[in-house]
Amino acid sequence: MIIDDYGLQPILNPKISVSKEYYIRPIGTFSSVGSVRGTPTRVQNYATVDSVHFDVQTFGSSLPVKVMEALTTAEADDQISVKVDESGWAWMVCGERLIIWKICQTPVAKLSVCKDLQLAPSEYTYSADLISISSSSPLESATVQSVYVLAVSPEGFARFWPSLAHEGTYTETHTDLGGHLCNYVTAVRGGSFIVSSFRGQLLRVSADGSGKLLQRALQQGQGMLSGIGRRVSSLFGIRGPPADTSVHSVLWVGGTGYLYTLSTCGLNKWEVTDNMEVQVLSWNACPSITDSIADAIWGSESNYAEMKEGVNVAYLDMQLSHAGLVVLAAAWHPADTPCLAYFCLVTLPDTAGPASDELSVEVTKYNPPFQSEDELHKTRLVLPRATSPAAYLYNEELVFACNTGTGRSGLPEEKLSFSSPGDRIRGGGVCANLPVFFSQNNGLVAVVARESASILPENMEESLCTSVAGPGPEVEIWDYSRTETQNLTDELFPAEGEAGAGELDAVVTQIDLDLVDDYPASDPRWAESVPDESAGFTLTSLILLHQLEDKMKAHHCFMDFLLQTGLLDRLSSVSVRSSPMATRLLLCEHAEKLTAAIVLKNHHSKQPELVNSAILTALKKSGTDVPASLTPADVFFREVSQISSIFECLLDEEEKCLKSNPVGSVKWAEVVLNVNIIIKDMLQAAAQYRETKASLYRAAENTAPEPEYIPWTASGGVGGVRTVIVRQHEVVLRLVYPHADSSLRSTLNEQLVALLDSLLGGYVAQLTSLRRPGQQERYNALEMEYTQRRSELLTPLRELKYGELANIVTLAAKPCLNKCSWIFIVLSIYSWSASDSTDDPLEAAKESIFVKILQKLIQEGVPLQSYLPDVKDLLQVEELDSLKSRPFFEFLLRANYEHYLQSQI
Repeated sequence: MIIDDYGLQPILNPKISVSKEYYIRPIGTFSSVGSVRGTPTRVQNYATVDSVHFDVQTFGSSLPVKVMEALTTAEADDQISVKVDESGWAWMVCGERLIIWKICQTPVAKLSVCKDLQLAPSEYTYSADLISISSSSPLESATVQSVYVLAVSPEGFARFWPSLAHEGTYTETHTDLGGHLCNYVTAVRGGSFIVSSFRGQLLRVSADGSGKLLQRALQQGQGMLSGIGRRVSSLFGIRGPPADTSVHSVLWVGGTGYLYTLSTCGLNKWEVTDNMEVQVLSWNACPSITDSIADAIWGSESNYAEMKEGVNVAYLDMQLSHAGLVVLAAAWHPADTPCLAYFCLVTLPDTAGPASDELSVEVTKYNPPFQSEDELHKTRLVLPRATSPAAYLYNEELVFACNTGTGRSGLPEEKLSFSSPGDRIRGGGVCANLPVFFSQNNGLVAVVARESASILPENMEESLCTSVAGPGPEVEIWDYSRTETQNLTDELFPAEGEAGAGELDAVVTQIDLDLVDDYPASDPRWAESVPDESAGFTLTSLILLHQLEDKMKAHHCFMDFLLQTGLLDRLSSVSVRSSPMATRLLLCEHAEKLTAAIVLKNHHSKQPELVNSAILTALKKSGTDVPASLTPADVFFREVSQISSIFECLLDEEEKCLKSNPVGSVKWAEVVLNVNIIIKDMLQAAAQYRETKASLYRAAENTAPEPEYIPWTASGGVGGVRTVIVRQHEVVLRLVYPHADSSLRSTLNEQLVALLDSLLGGYVAQLTSLRRPGQQERYNALEMEYTQRRSELLTPLRELKYGELANIVTLAAKPCLNKCSWIFIVLSIYSWSASDSTDDPLEAAKESIFVKILQKLIQEGVPLQSYLPDVKDLLQVEELDSLKSRPFFEFLLRANYEHYLQSQI
């Protein structure tokens, strides 16, 4: 989803690639030529990031030309380091060159901000950790004139720019780090910075009115427990750093004013004000962390007491979550074969008096072979949302998605390898609550969980509560105080009697519909398009970026509310498409359409011309106007409940393209393939959601019989999904298939099978809902329609050869209601008359498609005894009448049936 000139959200551009290679089509046209290194050209470019649960998308506006140029001209051995700040700024260090740019445009600076600064000479390698920026105003909205920069060389030579607008104006000084190398520079309060050395020296550096740099050391051991004896201070955890301390992370939390350091001697915490700092904690957490990690990994070993002494733990990084400080650590045991490095996330309580039993250890599934401790320290931690358990580990080669283990839900663990030639991850951070990384080949990219892998943050109730404005009981519902809310819902919708049953269903469905069709009112471009809601239930926090994902999370939160308050079990039915439907299934339909809309949006990025044309057609048919400040896609994706209108419009565009392009041309074939893919992916995503989330929408125990269920994916009539699939089936077989080569035919077969599977699956869901007393007549009528429709759609495929037919075997044999009726397709393909010349029925039929399919089923371990219909029933199928008139057919069929059934006994 691409936004915006207002700086409200970052720009998420099309997918880079997931599971297979895609072309990148991000914004911008700059292209570098002649580079021997992988550089983000921002035009078509290959990058492979295999993932099941995540999309990797380009992030932000186009990379500045200076960044591209630096990457292009860098030598192969130059160290490149990038840092992404949550304020929307980023900087890259390439040699002794520092480039700072604004990722997202803001109302203050609508033009791209990018500055190129020269770092002080150094014998060592700079990293992005040695640079920090600050401003007297919030960085998110700061002008380039108000941003100032501090860069410190590894040797401790500081260079300060009082205004980013003037690249050549700076002051310099040497910081006193006791002869140790600098490893972190962190902006804190009062326009000052904390400069840290590897050995734990901490300096506070600031500039006076003339721009001269001032520095002073942070005194350790101050605070309410300072001045007590060494023995007592050790008891309370207050201690100074030993000489061999190594600092691994420095973390500033601006919201609370606390500074944290993670070192080999443990955790330190300072309260920092504009002009002073007080150490409030110095806790030697290492023994407790090491013991907890060892227990979690090797605790079940029989010789654990001996093994424990050999466990090594390296502390790598630290971030803050809602549950406390999350420490990234890696553990290994030299005696293990193979010796693996186990990456762990340890959550420490952010209190003044922690205890070892309060530690939480999450051993991730990322456990590569141990190489060296230096290699371990190349892995860093990103926590995109403090209120979520989602976590991301990254190094130059990969991103590993995992969880802190402290939440109710989380992401599936998965490794995303950035393995295309020349690609490396040069840094990362958090921006707009997203994990953002700098890819050598693709620039800034965000790792976004697909909806099937999305998480519901623990404070979603509170978040959604703040997203509504306006008085009334509806708002109180979202406050989610369990007892008060339960009392309120009981008062609004009393359980006694049935008088309010219809009202409850109407209110619930309307609220959920308002969620999925919500106007993104927080985006200024929508300001004039949002209806007047001053007297009603308003939703203003779901904004355009991630609008669909946020709507899904809001829907899930609403479902959780219905479940917790008992309202879900009290829902009955509503009228949908002129027929009654169980309310719970309509709620599921809303989520299915959201899932399909997310899929369509991704295809919109890859096939903008086709999808944009279809969107314009859909809006024209519905008579929907597009405000001048919005794009047609903005308007179309807003009303998720009408997402299925795109199907018919895609077919309209397809037919136009088929008529306007020469038969057999690339564009002629591409449009059919692309339309098939879009419809297939949308329907499959909806069906997968329906299947995997069924428990969320389950019917209450002892519930009254529900109406016949007609899924939206099985709707008929003008523009209905069934109508669309039948129409596309005819287009493919009548207009395209006769002119297609073998390769195109094979692809079309696979796509057609998937579309027919969706159509037949809709019938199965509909028939299943009728399996109850009193519905037998309707059941029989629909079963007859289903059987006839299946025969009509599958019969044309009888002309296919075995290699092509293999793609439809699973569909033809779909265990629906009557397994007899599908087999005639494969039986009728083979010329059984050729079998008359031999007395061996097995030899005679060995080349038949039917026998080949039986062999394939046996090879896949399918039990034929329970899978195949009885041969007597099969011979009664009307479609086989023409075959039964042939000599030896029944004999051959029975003989092969008996042989292959016996082969599995």
